[in-house]
Amino acid sequence: MTRRAVLAGTGSALPRTRVSNAELAERVDTSDEWIVERTGIRFRHIAEPDETTATLGADAAREALKAAGLSPADIGLIIVATATPDNTFPATATKVQALLGAPDCIAFDVAAVCSGFLYAVSVADSMLRTGAAEHALVIGSETFSRILDWEDRTTCVLFGDGAGAVVLSAKDVADDQGILATRLHAEGQYCDMLYVDGGPSTTGTVGHVRMQGREVFRHAVTNLANVLGEVLADVGLKAEDIDWVVPHQANKRIIDATAKKLGLPADHVVLTVDQHANTSAASVPLALDLAVRDGRIKRGDLVVLEAMGGGFTWGAAVLRV
Repeated sequence: MTRRAVLAGTGSALPRTRVSNAELAERVDTSDEWIVERTGIRFRHIAEPDETTATLGADAAREALKAAGLSPADIGLIIVATATPDNTFPATATKVQALLGAPDCIAFDVAAVCSGFLYAVSVADSMLRTGAAEHALVIGSETFSRILDWEDRTTCVLFGDGAGAVVLSAKDVADDQGILATRLHAEGQYCDMLYVDGGPSTTGTVGHVRMQGREVFRHAVTNLANVLGEVLADVGLKAEDIDWVVPHQANKRIIDATAKKLGLPADHVVLTVDQHANTSAASVPLALDLAVRDGRIKRGDLVVLEAMGGGFTWGAAVLRV
């Protein structure tokens, strides 16, 4: 028997307001054709003032708990991956804990931007294996609309708000169920290619997203293909063994190019970027929840998660559902 973190439930939450490319074009110098051709994005959700990273995260967590058949009192660990916390401190995870009514447990945030959910999954996996908790909530939640420059059409059309969550449970398994391997990377020398131009210690302001899109695209395709190869090699598997890839939903062209580089058929890749845009740390768990709930991802499937974000940070995880 091997102790592993096993996927027990998934959930997601989206803001009430859905914005189409045509609606966005009324306030930004852009068009539906321009956005779709370059990104594949058609819609995004934008948080209202009463919707925050914590409230969206808590809503997604409730759905994941329901799917897992657990209550907030069962959770011993809450990790929120976010680049848009409700406050500089306390951790958004503690606010989610309060909203859920969960009793004393471990709760903290992880900041690795779009890779944050993969980083959080890796941390939770390690903590569950070593007995720090029996059940963990791992949440990716973002309100990226709060840090967008709505005069910059090269960035503001790319992002949306939302949250996704998973419940991971520690179990002693005899087969290969659960998280089999994770791989994480970071290269800080590229931090000025995708960043926010503000912060408490520098400008004292929140700042806005800035990006060198062409360079990010080039690094993303190479890094994501490499890390997928690494994590599969760690468990002696090949691309043809994968049932589903759930990628970070940043840009359809990046997703397509990465799949092509690995020789993965498009119908084995979960795609939601057209409906949600880039929700940063929320994009992977959002897509995972959608594919689980519509029946594409089934018990026993081999699933690979991957993402790359500012830093640069990137990572992947392979799990048997």
